[in-house]
Amino acid sequence: MAVTGNGPLAGVRVVELAGIGPAPFAAMLLADLGADVVRVDRPGGGGLAVDPAYDLTNRTKRSVLVDLKSADGPARVLDLADRADVLVEGFRPGVAERLGVGPAECHARNPALVYGRMTGWGQDGPLAHTAGHDIAYIAVTGALGMIGAAGQAPAVPANLVGDYAGGSLYLVIGVLAALQHARTGGSGQVVDAAIVDGTAHLTAMIHGMMAAGGWQDRRGANLLDGGCPFYGTYETSDGQYMAVGALEQQFYDTFTDLLGIADRAPARKDPARWGELREVVAARFKSRTRAQWTEVFEGTDACVAPVLSLREAPHHPHLAARGTFTDAGGFVQPAPAPRFSATPAAAPGSPALPGAHTRSVAADWDVPSLLGEES
Repeated sequence: MAVTGNGPLAGVRVVELAGIGPAPFAAMLLADLGADVVRVDRPGGGGLAVDPAYDLTNRTKRSVLVDLKSADGPARVLDLADRADVLVEGFRPGVAERLGVGPAECHARNPALVYGRMTGWGQDGPLAHTAGHDIAYIAVTGALGMIGAAGQAPAVPANLVGDYAGGSLYLVIGVLAALQHARTGGSGQVVDAAIVDGTAHLTAMIHGMMAAGGWQDRRGANLLDGGCPFYGTYETSDGQYMAVGALEQQFYDTFTDLLGIADRAPARKDPARWGELREVVAARFKSRTRAQWTEVFEGTDACVAPVLSLREAPHHPHLAARGTFTDAGGFVQPAPAPRFSATPAAAPGSPALPGAHTRSVAADWDVPSLLGEES
């Protein structure tokens, strides 16, 4: 494996203290963009017991084994931090400090280091030291309460909204901003990325619409939450689904024309008749299969698409043409994103197996103390 990859972050060195969820995903994104990410795994592993060979959040990284609870474990991590541009950790507040690898210790060795911290509740506040998972974080921000049908329980959006959108992506944005600051004459600093903060930030537009009277604070009653009959999903005759997003008038006109209901669709701008419109649309979609409706709408401006499963998605013609998914490491996985015209990222590497790169990292980063872990 190359010491640094291709991509805009080639030459950037990142230390990741092993954890689960959003911190590893953030470090994966940095690796996708070309950074040399060294993951510090603990002997014996831990976390959610995913087979390391299939843990894509560790792709394109390198791994060393360090027991942070051993007498010389913290010193080894500090040796890595001394040669790094970025450190990422996802412990509860205060844990890194207790282990001897907190911001103060790292900055004493490397003042320019960007120290990225990923938590659910943040580094302070009444719940900072409380355990939690994605679902709780998005629950208190109001995001979970928006998702789902009216009169039904909120729908759980996997762990995409909190862990990865509100967490990982905000950590990466913060790390890159702090790295820019450090490289233009500033000092290193701590980036406190909290899932509750990022997820709340994602709802900015909705808060504006609510303040303007254009959004009701309840599920399934609004333009973008399934309450609108021309922005939602409909079952087809074979038990599959089509997604409709025909918001603008010209797209709606194309949609109703191709669906075959233009002459009997109630007025789209009359919410009092949305229930009637939904019934007309639903009945029409139930008359054909997903494949048949896909053929009708594909390539048009009706803003209609088939709802595909994870296994089906890589075979969609558009995604296949763009190479949105790639076959790497012996199985299909999402390709790095976004794309760059001058510094394109390389194809993703295989997931790092714990401790597999101790010798190469020790040599490349000039950290001979790492070799003491091999015995």
